[in-house]
Amino acid sequence: MIACLRLFSALCLAALLAACASSPSSSLGELPRTPDASIEQLLEQAANSKTPDKAALLRLSAADLAYRQGNAGQAAQILQQVPMEQLKPGQQVFASTLAAELAMTRNQPKAALTALSHPSLQRLSELPEGQQIRTGTVHARALEADGQALAAARERIFIAPLLKDDAASKNHEAIWALIASLPSDQLQAVSNDDLGGWMSLALAVKTAGTLEQQQAAIDNWRAQNPKHPAAIQLPLPLTKLKELASQPLSKIALLLPQDGPLAAVSKALRDGFMAAHYQAQQAGQKPPSIEFYDSSRLTSLDDFYRKAQADGVQLVVGPLEKPLVKQLAARPQLPITTLALNYSEGEQGPAQLFQFGLAAEDEAREVSRRARADGLHRAAVLVPRGEWGDRVLKAFRQDWESNGGSVVGIERVDQPVALAQQIADLFQLRQSEARAKSLQNAAGTQVAAQPSRRQDIEFIFLASTPQQAQQIKPTLNFQYAGDVPVYATSHVFSASGDQNQYNDMNGVRFCETPWLLDANDPLRRQVAAQWPQAGGSLGRLYAMGADAYRLAPRLGQLKALPDSRIEGLSGSLTMSPSQRVQRQLPWAEFVSGQITRLPDTQR
Repeated sequence: MIACLRLFSALCLAALLAACASSPSSSLGELPRTPDASIEQLLEQAANSKTPDKAALLRLSAADLAYRQGNAGQAAQILQQVPMEQLKPGQQVFASTLAAELAMTRNQPKAALTALSHPSLQRLSELPEGQQIRTGTVHARALEADGQALAAARERIFIAPLLKDDAASKNHEAIWALIASLPSDQLQAVSNDDLGGWMSLALAVKTAGTLEQQQAAIDNWRAQNPKHPAAIQLPLPLTKLKELASQPLSKIALLLPQDGPLAAVSKALRDGFMAAHYQAQQAGQKPPSIEFYDSSRLTSLDDFYRKAQADGVQLVVGPLEKPLVKQLAARPQLPITTLALNYSEGEQGPAQLFQFGLAAEDEAREVSRRARADGLHRAAVLVPRGEWGDRVLKAFRQDWESNGGSVVGIERVDQPVALAQQIADLFQLRQSEARAKSLQNAAGTQVAAQPSRRQDIEFIFLASTPQQAQQIKPTLNFQYAGDVPVYATSHVFSASGDQNQYNDMNGVRFCETPWLLDANDPLRRQVAAQWPQAGGSLGRLYAMGADAYRLAPRLGQLKALPDSRIEGLSGSLTMSPSQRVQRQLPWAEFVSGQITRLPDTQR
């Protein structure tokens, strides 16, 4: 009886080992499979194994099983017990891949890339296709999460021939999303392979202006590259573009208030909008006709939409008033696609509603982006006291901290007389003065000691009016913090041309609309010649109006191609998942009473 049990146990052990190992290879080693045994059984067999290589293989199989069952913590613990040096190259590839997958569950792409840098990965192409797919997939995910879109696309192109059915389609769409996310200056193809084809397709789409031009560019590319994977199966966003191009926009309703407190803002928006319309006519295009509606006399949104539909309107631009935008955002759907010129408080509105405005929150996020691009990590914040300052601070802080930055101090500016004390508190100057006084008392004699500020503040995020900024920068200089970089929103810039005002803000960097930083733009020159105020701070509204016109026929395009952008006069425009137009801005600096444009950084 005992002999029979021993024979039965031996047979079970042999079956377990056979279940978790593929055909042996003299050089690469056996690869684990998904076993019939449980994690506990595999670990028990590993503990009782007489050879270290079999024990390592069993533990590797147990770690993989734990990962597949969704227990990443247990998988990592087991994997730590597997000595890499006892594994053959194929098994090392398997272990490195699993380590990378576990790192990605912790949102640690750099750790995943480190795991995939093991020398054994040089022999990946010798392994079964399933392993190549698994390793290539996690490698692509890690590269994308690490911001290396081109390298991630190259990895996905490598595994594409190995995939079938749904996996192949998903990988195909992922390749396009990665390539489409690259800026145009990175799309200069240097080869005629699949990657070069993808890049030339993306460049053709990005450099074409209208939907019709984009469709012609796609058709031309397909004719030149008939055997390319993207020509055989056009990516879904480009298929959507084809549908959009077949539905040209012929009539727009411009819904703005002609009377009331927003009448002056409305006039600047309308003049900018119509200036862009006339520019399109002069360029030989066939722009849509414009129908004007007065939102200040509006009694019912339902009545307005009924009249607009009867008038043949295909797109509404407006309203400007925030209460009306909030009403639209609360509706389940709209009868006509609408580009509101303000933002609701909620995130998501009906599918037919798009929102566009000069949001201070966009500029706060732009400061965060620029400071990161400049290699900074620790910020102090100066914002006005009140609801506006709180919104700007919240937007900056969310973006800054979610990308690894830290906020080490905050002061809310209110009364000018308190400014010096607030900045002294921010930089902990009073503590420094107290230490000097204490030292003086201990020494019993006069001690020469200059107050020293805290050293952990790498830059200041400033959101303020020009008048406040005129006081803040000299106060920083006086409080031994004049060398701390200041990054500001456009609100510090009055565009008045007052050199004395600019001198008081010397060294302050700020984001601003292309309209106000590029006096030679043809449309700006034309508009400013007719309305001189467009060259001052009101120019931001003229720029927004012009961009609203340029956005109108391309809303579907931005929605279908989330990584595409329009280089507008109010900023570089993209579409968020909640269908809000977001702006990225160029940068300038006050230098000796002048405005100096700063070089752009990587987006």
